[in-house]
Amino acid sequence: MAAVRICVCGDEATGKSSLVTSLVKDVFVSSKIQSVLPQITIPPNIGTPENVTTIIVDTSALPQERNTLRKEIRKSNIILLVYSDHYSYERVALFWMPYFRSLGVNVPVVLCANKSDLATNGTTSQVVEDEMLPVMAEFKEIDSCIRTSAKEHHNINEVFFLCQKAVTHPIAPLFDSKESNLKPATVAALQRIFYLCDKDQDGYLNDQEIHDFQESTMGLDEKEFITLNRMFAEKGRHETVWIILRKFHYTDSLSLKDSFLHPKFEVPRFSSAELSPAGYRFFVDLFLLFDKDNDGGLNNLELAALFAPTPGIPQSWVDCFPSTTVRNEAGYITLQGWLAQWSMTTFIEPKTTLEYLAFLGFESPERGATTAALKITKSRKRRRHPGRVERNVVLCYLLGASRCGKVGVLSSPSNHLHLTKQQSLLLDAFLSRPFSETYHPTIKPRIAVNSVELLGGKQCYLIMEELGELEPAILENQARIDACDILCFVYDSSDPNSFSHIVDLRNKYPQLDELPVIYTALKADQDKTTQRSELQPDDYTRSLNMAAPLHAHRIITQVVIVGSRVLGRAFAEAYRQASASHKYAQQAAKAGPGAISSIASSGLTLDEACKILNVKPPQGGNANMEDVISRFKRLFDQNDPNKGGSFYLQSKILRARERIELEVREAEMSREAEKEREEGWKPKVYRDR
Repeated sequence: MAAVRICVCGDEATGKSSLVTSLVKDVFVSSKIQSVLPQITIPPNIGTPENVTTIIVDTSALPQERNTLRKEIRKSNIILLVYSDHYSYERVALFWMPYFRSLGVNVPVVLCANKSDLATNGTTSQVVEDEMLPVMAEFKEIDSCIRTSAKEHHNINEVFFLCQKAVTHPIAPLFDSKESNLKPATVAALQRIFYLCDKDQDGYLNDQEIHDFQESTMGLDEKEFITLNRMFAEKGRHETVWIILRKFHYTDSLSLKDSFLHPKFEVPRFSSAELSPAGYRFFVDLFLLFDKDNDGGLNNLELAALFAPTPGIPQSWVDCFPSTTVRNEAGYITLQGWLAQWSMTTFIEPKTTLEYLAFLGFESPERGATTAALKITKSRKRRRHPGRVERNVVLCYLLGASRCGKVGVLSSPSNHLHLTKQQSLLLDAFLSRPFSETYHPTIKPRIAVNSVELLGGKQCYLIMEELGELEPAILENQARIDACDILCFVYDSSDPNSFSHIVDLRNKYPQLDELPVIYTALKADQDKTTQRSELQPDDYTRSLNMAAPLHAHRIITQVVIVGSRVLGRAFAEAYRQASASHKYAQQAAKAGPGAISSIASSGLTLDEACKILNVKPPQGGNANMEDVISRFKRLFDQNDPNKGGSFYLQSKILRARERIELEVREAEMSREAEKEREEGWKPKVYRDR
């Protein structure tokens, strides 16, 4: 706020001008002064706690000056209404307050009982009880009341300070005087602040957390924190509440500042937004903090607690999360899936990520703003030749006729696709989904994201999107085409009409020729059918100087290989690792049904995971998980790319932690099953009371 404009109103001879003169001169002026003083401006460095300029406007109550009075009231931020005797007091309720309402102004009023030095005006307690409280109960716009005496210079500075405070620290948005309680919006804001200050999320502010917030020696839980601020508001110290709220970027309407939620962040054409190392670090810490049961996944209660200070999960997640990314056996999102989901959100909707970083309390000591958690990649147009991969997120559109099996590429293969076991393993390595024999047509775009390791160990995130019935609209949108890195044309090799759809797409949308593409035949295990097209698929791709269409089991690898011709070295290692893991799984399966878990977490064995974290292997399925988590956090921090570390090593450290957690979890499940076999199933029976 640049300035506080105070309009001094009241009947004639109530001492309005004397109050202003006493403030300016710092003494009572006994000689005759002007009936209406000129406007006075007090600079921000003189007695203003919020460092705002204060403008004081004196007015006249004479009927002929009513037009000027009306204009000044409408320009003001606060009205100082002065009375000095019984007659002028009665006029407060009978004339002045109704007059302010008739003007439609919505500003606070400070009621001032002037000339308290006169014996006929009674004691302060009498004035408060007989005059001030009744009128405040009738007119809620009266913010506060005070007794003054210009002659004795009593409460002169205080009355104008109350006016300043009523504007800079208004009580109305915070406190419901009728209910004698904080308003719901205030409680919600304070609950979010408590959440952000409770760094360990134990529901209690310990000494260190309070010291970081404001120096104190006692601990507080959330209820006590809310009660403390209610007491501040009740006792007239609501400026303390406002100091807290404004420190956390709240406006006078108790909403977060738009500049805080939506800082300036523009992504140039052909570039994209990604999480920076600081952004990844923040989301890793957030996941670990709310994974209370240390099972490597966020269940519904943990997700609800994590998103408590936000409006809920992002709107773009509502219909698809968490099925768009990696989940564990229980269906809960893993840390790998959590990071992949935010990588995709940042790529597609960077402003959504910035908004949620603000809600969730991201802090950057270097740049301060949430934009420190994001970075902008170089333009795709600059990388037409193979080289180093500088981007971490790649987008692929899947295009093809309906019922050709595109959805099977995004999910684990169903019986409808009849994929081989090795092909199934490769697709599951990208994103695991439940089997389904029912055909579900894609109406809205369907999307999936997962991390893939490049040759040399660099980790990237691959987004695959099937466009559904919005395909024509998206392909006509040049901005959506610019965002895409590679197209994957898919067709059903057993359907004679499937490939012609691809030919029609390329003819209808010539702008697609600007993007690298691959062609893929799905359902290749079924009888191959001659396509009703001028050229058969092999001949068609040959005419374009391209390789023949791929089979389904090579699609993930080839998508990123072809994309690497533009983006640099690519994901070829993914298929090799998946195939190797499949062979290892076959060998391990011979040792027993539980042994196959040794290839979990990107092919890491239990022994390799323990060596990475330098912990003892679990004995009988028991491990010191506190030691595991402690070493994981320390190693993860040491390998922060901002500190000269490696994102690849961080990913290996993460996989090692997940592998040990899997071993402990499976051993626990095995023990519970064995106990049940020995003791028999004993359901819990509850008696009605």
